[in-house]
Amino acid sequence: MFQNKVMLKKYLFKTGILLLILSLFFSLLLFCERETYRHMYNENVARILYQIQEKYPDISKEEIVSVLNQTSQNYETLEDYGIFLEEDFLLSSQEDKSKEFFSWNMMYWLGSFFLIILLFLSYNRKKDKAIAEITHYIEELNKRNYTLSLDDLSEDELSILKQEIYKTTVMLKESAENSLKDKKDLKKSLEDISHQMKTPITSILVTLDNLIDEPNMEHAVREKFIHDIKREVSNINFLIQSLLKLSRFDANTISFFREDVRVQQLLDETINNVSSLCDLKNIQLECPKTQRKTIYCDCHWQVEALTNLLKNAIDHSKENSKIVISFEENAVYSMIRIRDFGEGIAKKDLPHIFERFYKGENASSNSVGIGLALAKTIIEEDSGTIQVDSNTKGTTFTVKYFH
Repeated sequence: MFQNKVMLKKYLFKTGILLLILSLFFSLLLFCERETYRHMYNENVARILYQIQEKYPDISKEEIVSVLNQTSQNYETLEDYGIFLEEDFLLSSQEDKSKEFFSWNMMYWLGSFFLIILLFLSYNRKKDKAIAEITHYIEELNKRNYTLSLDDLSEDELSILKQEIYKTTVMLKESAENSLKDKKDLKKSLEDISHQMKTPITSILVTLDNLIDEPNMEHAVREKFIHDIKREVSNINFLIQSLLKLSRFDANTISFFREDVRVQQLLDETINNVSSLCDLKNIQLECPKTQRKTIYCDCHWQVEALTNLLKNAIDHSKENSKIVISFEENAVYSMIRIRDFGEGIAKKDLPHIFERFYKGENASSNSVGIGLALAKTIIEEDSGTIQVDSNTKGTTFTVKYFH
């Protein structure tokens, strides 16, 4: 609406300028006509006065002025000489000038008329050209050609329309690129999922074949095979659950219920999820007591994210070692650090550890490369950030929750 008002003001301003110029030229023409008539009239009157004074030297100036200023219309005398003022000019030269000015007036108005027509046709031609360009743009868009650009930066209505079409073109181009990228990502994800599922399923099938082929298998070996199957099924279940959660995040169907959560509650639930894993490797968890501290977040999802970080730390920790969890806060954010003392993450792997299905050179054999990706997605969707630092003495994950 505002742009239309601006264009209307510009159009009215240009029209006003054109009319002002035409009016000035017409006024100048009228002024020249008046001056010409005045000059001719005064010359003829002076000529008559000279003749009167030559013939009647005794006549006074007052008498002459009185005759000139009389308002009575004595046309009968002129009609006796065949002069009709309602139809003819008294002076033939004045009639010639009148015809000349009439011609000038006609030329002026015809010229003005043709100028306006020319401007109108020029404007229409410009509009037709712009409409043809817009039609061409739309045809190209229908052909999925999104490599269009606009150089017209004027503010008339068609230029604004072209700019809006260009914006639409950019959005369609981005949408097409994102769609292509999504298809490539989906293809890669399916390939990764197939690869991740293939190994545990193959292991399960081989183990089941052994159990079927050897019904008299030793009890200890049979128990080991059953535990192996259970482990592989658990890995598959974890993979499927993680993928389902990530797909929900990708589809924007996750709703966070944010509230003030006690840090102690958050850490206790996280530690409880991994306590059995710590017992298997005799890993000690050092965690501060922060009863009065709170974080504004979704407790359920943050427990999920921190649990994945702790699982990663446990996987990379040696037996009989420890993992240190610390908490800090300031006026800007609250921060949780998880530090292990394992072999660390290779420098070349650091930029990729949050990518889905990425497994670094120090990754455990049971890793599916999706836990850290899920943790990062959860934390960032809940308005937090995550960083990682690693060296040969261990790895530290830093999670910040901004107030």
